Amino acid sequence: MIRIDILTVVPELLDSPFGYSMIRRAKDSGVAELVVHNIRDYATDRHRRVDDYAFGGDAGMVMMIEPVFRIVGELKSRRDYDEVIYTSPDGERFRQKEANRLSTLGNLMILCGHYKGVDHRIREHLITKEISIGDYVLTGGELAAAVICDAVIRLLPGAMNDESSALTDSFQDDLLAPPVYTRPAEFNGWKVPEILLQGNAAAIEQWKFDRSVERTQRLRPDLTA
Repeated sequence: MIRIDILTVVPELLDSPFGYSMIRRAKDSGVAELVVHNIRDYATDRHRRVDDYAFGGDAGMVMMIEPVFRIVGELKSRRDYDEVIYTSPDGERFRQKEANRLSTLGNLMILCGHYKGVDHRIREHLITKEISIGDYVLTGGELAAAVICDAVIRLLPGAMNDESSALTDSFQDDLLAPPVYTRPAEFNGWKVPEILLQGNAAAIEQWKFDRSVERTQRLRPDLTA
């Protein structure tokens, strides 16, 4: 089982991603525990303010250090965390190998970036891992946190109906997955490759591997560079 604590200023954004499909099943079956915390609950003023202007005159607001420091400290007083992750566009690019590694850990904390980001002292002193899901900027880190949670939780034993399915996903072996087909074998004149219908397991596996290599070289040559 894995526990993931998500710290956010807009917890409502995570209601849908965590309320359906595989994540919901994993939560209901006890495979994963996801706890969303509202950083505003740790603000000290009556307006529950969690942001302020940036020193130096830059445009945009910055998440304040005090509320984040309080919530991280309180959670860490209850349990040890294997990683305290910050979602940020300038973090390390999130890849399948990192999802695999995180899925083997017990307790994770994810701080969702927002506004122009968090006071950098939080990143210097409390964060152990910074993750980006791509070279673009989102309104906040909540969607990135949802992506990370989904990628990690689906790998857990018991989360998928067929656990072996994850082993053949794209990127598990630095290759894209081969094409997949289902019934009917012919539709609108479009046919499933004959080799997949013949029952020769060795030949099918070779075909899948060859197609994976071909697709990777054509679509993602950076993976084999």
